[in-house]
Amino acid sequence: MRPLPTFAALTLSSLGLGAALLATGPALAGSGVTITSYGHSALLISGGGASVLVNPFKAVACAAGLAEPRVSATVILASSRLLDEGAPVAKGKMLVDPGSFKVSGLSIEGIAGPHDRVGGRRFGQSTLWRWKQGGLDIAHLGGTAARLSPADKVILGRPDVLIIGVGGGAKVYTGAEAAEVVRELQPRRVIPVQFVSGKTPKDCDQTTLQPFLDAMAGTPVKRPGRTLSLPGKLGDGMVIEVVR
Repeated sequence: MRPLPTFAALTLSSLGLGAALLATGPALAGSGVTITSYGHSALLISGGGASVLVNPFKAVACAAGLAEPRVSATVILASSRLLDEGAPVAKGKMLVDPGSFKVSGLSIEGIAGPHDRVGGRRFGQSTLWRWKQGGLDIAHLGGTAARLSPADKVILGRPDVLIIGVGGGAKVYTGAEAAEVVRELQPRRVIPVQFVSGKTPKDCDQTTLQPFLDAMAGTPVKRPGRTLSLPGKLGDGMVIEVVR
């Protein structure tokens, strides 16, 4: 007959199981993310047990000719309700207005700011987003042309990943403006969005990626294609990731 396990053995076994279970949460939280581009400023970020879709669009203006991101996500973060960055084409809990939110374990901060360079008088207000996912602090500035205030910089901190519009026009940073914001925030990875690839669509006032790259001369640039995978811990060096 096999001897019954002692109380000490059961306790040690239970402690081992508990430690393993406790390790599962942090391991999942720091597991990194996978980022898929749908063009324009729409990205699907998956990791840490959740998926975040930023700036779903209708195929109008600078997004004309692109396939609309009709996908499902845990939460959708839009810069505004304009159709080229906040269209209701995807499935998930959609957040547009600023505030503090808890969604499926994600802590999300939305920061109000002018969409344009004239205090919002032309295009109203936009929302800047910050959250942590897969162990990474992510900031989304995909739909604004306004300078960051001192308070904005404090809230945004130093993100691991910065998503930022660079194509210029009336409501998006120019390449030089975006480079200034990047230098202020010092992110570890920069994902430029809202720029023209190929022929400029009708009614689009944006330019190409090149002015931003020129303004960031000396910073390493990688072109991983449409999908980028990042680990949960990044080195201190800055890299521009062109995800298209």
